[in-house]
Amino acid sequence: MRILGLDIGQKTIGVAISDPLGFTAQGITTIKRKNFSSDVEEVKKIYDQYAVETIVAGLPKNMNGTIGPSGEMAKEFCEKLKKNFNPKIEFWDERLTTVAAHRAMLEADLSRAKRKKIVDKIAATYILQGYLDRISKL
Repeated sequence: MRILGLDIGQKTIGVAISDPLGFTAQGITTIKRKNFSSDVEEVKKIYDQYAVETIVAGLPKNMNGTIGPSGEMAKEFCEKLKKNFNPKIEFWDERLTTVAAHRAMLEADLSRAKRKKIVDKIAATYILQGYLDRISKL
């Protein structure tokens, strides 16, 4: 059972994958967004490569719980994924995941340039790990 985590941004998509048993999340790549068909193709390649069962997409919400423009963009991207290859998609509240990712990288003393390259992959890992932790308690 592999689960794919996505942190969908305007310029990049952070990608994380679960271990086969669904206990831990590991960041695997950051997709530089080009155009919709190319972005979907990249996600589909990873989806097929890891025989993914579910995609967990980060849903950016405002601090008051409403969905803003970034959240709408993430939902729209996921709708297009469904139209192209019909994966099972779940949304995960991703508030503060990017903040947590930056904090973890600062604690690891990574340079600004290195942080910029991997922040979305780390955020995807936080999104996926949060989801895995929740389903393990069910």
